[in-house]
Amino acid sequence: MTNACHPFRFKSGAASWYTDPAMLHINDLTFRFGGRVLFDRATAVVSKGHRVALVGRNGTGKSTLLKLIAGQLQTDAGAISVPTGTKIGMVAQEAPSGATSLLDTVLAADTERTALLAEAETATDPMRIGEIHARLADIEAHSAPSRAAQVLSGLGFDADAQQRPCSDFSGGWRMRVALAGVLFARPDLLLLDEPTNHLDLEATLWLESYLKNYPHTILLVSHDRDLLNSVPTTTIHVDHGKLVTYAGNYDQFLKQRRANQERLQAMATKQEAKRKHMMAFVERFRYKATKARQAQSRLKALEKLETITLMEDDAEVVFNFPQPDEMAPPLIALENVTIGYGERAVLRRVNLRIDMDDRIALLGANGNGKSTLVKLLAGRLDAMGGDVRRPNKLRVGYFAQHQQDELDLSLTPIQQTQRIMPLAPEEKVRAHLGRFGFQQSKAETRISDLSGGEKARLLLALMSRETPHILMLDEPTNHLDVDSREALIEAINGFEGAVILISHDPHLIELTADRLLLVADGTVSAYDGDLDDYRRFLLDRAKAERAVAKGDAGDAGPSRKDQRRAAAEARATLAPLKKKATDAESLVNKLSEEKRKIEAKLADPGLYSGPSDKLQKLQIDLGLVEKKLATAEESWLEFLEAYESAAAEAGV
Repeated sequence: MTNACHPFRFKSGAASWYTDPAMLHINDLTFRFGGRVLFDRATAVVSKGHRVALVGRNGTGKSTLLKLIAGQLQTDAGAISVPTGTKIGMVAQEAPSGATSLLDTVLAADTERTALLAEAETATDPMRIGEIHARLADIEAHSAPSRAAQVLSGLGFDADAQQRPCSDFSGGWRMRVALAGVLFARPDLLLLDEPTNHLDLEATLWLESYLKNYPHTILLVSHDRDLLNSVPTTTIHVDHGKLVTYAGNYDQFLKQRRANQERLQAMATKQEAKRKHMMAFVERFRYKATKARQAQSRLKALEKLETITLMEDDAEVVFNFPQPDEMAPPLIALENVTIGYGERAVLRRVNLRIDMDDRIALLGANGNGKSTLVKLLAGRLDAMGGDVRRPNKLRVGYFAQHQQDELDLSLTPIQQTQRIMPLAPEEKVRAHLGRFGFQQSKAETRISDLSGGEKARLLLALMSRETPHILMLDEPTNHLDVDSREALIEAINGFEGAVILISHDPHLIELTADRLLLVADGTVSAYDGDLDDYRRFLLDRAKAERAVAKGDAGDAGPSRKDQRRAAAEARATLAPLKKKATDAESLVNKLSEEKRKIEAKLADPGLYSGPSDKLQKLQIDLGLVEKKLATAEESWLEFLEAYESAAAEAGV
């Protein structure tokens, strides 16, 4: 479609020379881009109904392959084939705009339904009218508005928003509408390229559930590890111009690939030993008449030995934040604070304390005030009322995706960093950039030539240049590939200051945050459950809303307000047990660390040549710590079992 309000691309498959259960055949595909060979005689098959993840480092050609399949690019050689009549759907790059409402925009994505309804208005032939209405019944056209509303609701648009025109919304929200249209149309082959980039955590969790139940074939490009593990049944790895297929999800792919690497390494080691043995025989006997024939035979055998090519590991991504000096708590304290813009308050009665050891993730749908809260904490926004306390020497590192617009694309990373660190010697600037993977060649590459992920890493380097006491990260993973996200997790967990995190990546939140705050209903409150509890809450709420939308309000169970009240009461009842389990776990971790330190000292050979009293003291200390640890572990397990039993009984 070319209408600006209908940014959905659909392509019907051309005639195919085969008949089999495959949805997609890629045969000997060759494609060059900018003088570089992206695909070199690559081959793969995707079966009907499979949900396939397309994985590989940034720049390997994953997005390009989707465009080739969609017909937006042409192959240099080889073929891409789908069965006749296959409907391929892909979100277009342009966002919808104009005066058409969100609901009507999404409904228009089902082009067959739209065309049939238009024809039904003008058709006069009774037989054709009957065919039209039969087909409308087959495609369940009567339920289309309800289904479109459900998709829009899952992606964060309430009933009022669905009736507003596209032009009322920002680009990111309009891209959600584009995604909603493709999902609603339910193409036979759904092509998704980083579908969570414009979503918040709540919409991401809904999308994960939707795709797991999608009735047709999916080809998915994503760097969201949870999505790559929960949705795909098959994984295709784009590896040095080839397409290598693995059964299972992303973690299963990693396991299989590692096993293949180990197998090839063992074969190569064995072959090299055989080669050396044969060469030793040749060198020893090639000039002896009685052994010359055998030596020649071994030389021929050596020539026939097939070279075993080992899998190349991608270069490891490593970066880390500089460690801050210790600062007395609290770093920031808010008391009855009101936050907003101009005269409009977004959040009221906010009470919050942040210490050096805090790892906080903010939950809540986009538009509820998460970024507004972070701007206040970062000192980018003044409070409208209440008390905000922070030390004068507090250093804050603030990251937000829109900061990419502030980069001077004509500069190199080292020039950009020197501009904001004018007094720092060049060696210090280079060392700081090196923390984030910018070695000499990358540090001297123009920013305009960096990938989106490299620009994101540059922003992380710039925001941490003054060794902040607290990191405030607003969607830091956009444009980062899976390996870079894992490196970010390592960097956050190794950082000794506080962290405030907004992210649509549940994997990142689960591995870094130990406090969850819910930003909703105009205020900020502690969320007592974990991310799994939050996921269940969102899915249960969506289920109840779908029941109401279908007219089953009488069977929908308790209202949303009643559900929240019941959940809050259950959490309040369980809170003491959960605190005991959490405190016990903390004690176990603390004692385990004490034990590790004592054992490290006992492993020092120099200890045994020194005074014996020091050795005896360490041995006594170790015995005491081990007793305390055994008791603490037993208590932890008891509290944990009691909490889980009570939670199960309460249905939480």
